[in-house]
Amino acid sequence: MTITDTIIPGAYIFEPKVHGDNRGYFIETFNRKYFVEKGIDVDFVQDNQSVSHKNVVRGLHAQKGPFEQGKLVRVIKGAVIDIALDVRIGSPAYGKHIAVELTAENNKQFYIPPGCLHGFVSLEDDTIFAYKVTNYFDKESETGMIWNDPELAIGWSINQMDAIVSDKDQLLPDWKSFESPFVF
Repeated sequence: MTITDTIIPGAYIFEPKVHGDNRGYFIETFNRKYFVEKGIDVDFVQDNQSVSHKNVVRGLHAQKGPFEQGKLVRVIKGAVIDIALDVRIGSPAYGKHIAVELTAENNKQFYIPPGCLHGFVSLEDDTIFAYKVTNYFDKESETGMIWNDPELAIGWSINQMDAIVSDKDQLLPDWKSFESPFVF
């Protein structure tokens, strides 16, 4: 497995080896050993999956303590641009984001550490997005930021007029109004 560091401390791109033959292919999608080698000693407690139409934007979301979550995300079918935004006060990457294209073909996975907001845009219809999390969902702990704040300059790879965004996500605060509960 190839593991690539990013500008956000604790965020990594994992590229598993694909073992293919005339029957199809096999990939190892998670191996705790690789995480521990990178200093990520976590237990995943829940697996989630969503299906999205083209141009659906989900995010930017996180959970506040004590329910902060690390996430290992990947695409099973289709393609997304996946975003992590570091909002940990004191982080050298505070206010910076990473955009990673995750597709069923490239098999890349992205680990987003606790304290980063997360979101994605689906680039194809019927995109299946899967993720493992390090803590359970807690509705009262939800926090987030509006996905298209121009001050963040996130390249979502779609026309904003085409974006399909939930009513809840459209009401999230912008960068200037967001009060981060996370500390690096």
